[in-house]
Amino acid sequence: MKHKLKRLLCGVLVMCQVFTMTAFAKPEWPKDTGIMAEAGAVMDMDSGTMIFGQNSHVAYPPASITKLLTALVVLENVDDLSATVEFTESAMMNVEPDSGNKMSLVIGDTMTVEDALYALLLQSVNQSANALAEHVAGSMDAFVEMMNAKLVELGCQDSHFDNPSGLNGDTQNVSAYDMALIGCAAFNNEKLLEISSTESHRTGAIENHPNGYLLKQEHRLVITEDPDSEFYYPEAVAGKTGYLIKAGNTLVTYAEKDGRRLVSVILKGSPRQYFVDGKELLRFGFDSFYNANIAENETAYVTGETAVEIGGSSYAPSDLEIEEGRMITLPEGAVFSDAELTLVELPEEHPEDAVGLLRYIYNERKIGEAYLLLKESDVAVDTTVEDTVVDPTEPDATEGYDPEATGAEDTEVKEDSKDGGFSILPILVILLLGAAGGGGYYWIQNERKKEAEAAARRREKRRQRLMEEGAEAEAEFNRLLEAKRNRKK
Repeated sequence: MKHKLKRLLCGVLVMCQVFTMTAFAKPEWPKDTGIMAEAGAVMDMDSGTMIFGQNSHVAYPPASITKLLTALVVLENVDDLSATVEFTESAMMNVEPDSGNKMSLVIGDTMTVEDALYALLLQSVNQSANALAEHVAGSMDAFVEMMNAKLVELGCQDSHFDNPSGLNGDTQNVSAYDMALIGCAAFNNEKLLEISSTESHRTGAIENHPNGYLLKQEHRLVITEDPDSEFYYPEAVAGKTGYLIKAGNTLVTYAEKDGRRLVSVILKGSPRQYFVDGKELLRFGFDSFYNANIAENETAYVTGETAVEIGGSSYAPSDLEIEEGRMITLPEGAVFSDAELTLVELPEEHPEDAVGLLRYIYNERKIGEAYLLLKESDVAVDTTVEDTVVDPTEPDATEGYDPEATGAEDTEVKEDSKDGGFSILPILVILLLGAAGGGGYYWIQNERKKEAEAAARRREKRRQRLMEEGAEAEAEFNRLLEAKRNRKK
């Protein structure tokens, strides 16, 4: 009778699992944004996820959004923002005849690096781009080499720059994907974000403006305060506009909402509409997706008793931890376990205590990653010793184990049934929760997480006790291990 009941309940459980898998099939990745520009992209800054791309790997002339990369290279190579920048003849003359001179600058004018950056980002002064390039690298050509080296560092593959201003160049092109990478790096720079988000700034004196020149923000999504305007988007914090006949309207926008940070890119846009397109990409990214913290949700490799084999070394899960603060981006309706996890080899540059890299994929799209780290003072497990992955101090690992002998007051043993250890209660709970609308799925996930966390705490306490008890405890450990081996023979 007992076995029949088991088979019946197992059959019911299988049916419930099939129902649960159907009911909780992971949603498709949303795709429809309705933008009118030829190319666009929106990227999550904290996970690095490319949320949406349209012609995102096609290269277009960037126009003045180039200046975000120019500013980033300047800020990464100048320590003193109060240093003097000179507007030399070459800085003033290496612009296209119809590109303008918004500040009425003249050869010999000077301003601080900081003021020149405000002129660069707020009002897109081309002469300022040239002067900053010469200040940093000695020449514009040398600075352009630095810009293209930065592209490689950021992982850009479709782009190339010919000048620091964004004016026309024979090979000056950028893809929406690469520009999103540039934008994320730029707005992660605290000073660049501060400048790019400013609505106005007055420079120091120059020849034609002895009282300084008042620079004003040109990005409409950043400055529009009228809720009835099509350009109203209070989440927009900073960004950069661009325009050339060949490039059309280009735009990069940084926005924040509910702790998330997104960057949108528009290439080959049309007047006015390019601001609306930039806003729609951001709204799409915020409304259709959310971020999940990896360290707070992942249990693989850091819980359980099975050793983790990485690159020829073996590690106990209790000795590993996941890098804090890293995110994955998921579509609304998806859960953390919907993401596919892969442990990949470390890149050339990585944290000193990293042993592997956790990478997450959703519907063939990379959605985030985090380093698997070795806890401080922990060492790799010796793989040459038999059964080293077994902890003999576990209550069920050895005969004659006495919890009181090691002070294991946190170990709790519960008997769910008198029938050979088989318990009907968990199955009934799952069935009842499943019948209540699929809640069983979340209950199982939550219980597994709590169980894993409790196990990790118990392991850490036992490890600390063994360390405190010293050689005597180590001898007892070896005795228990030898007893276990003898039982296997």
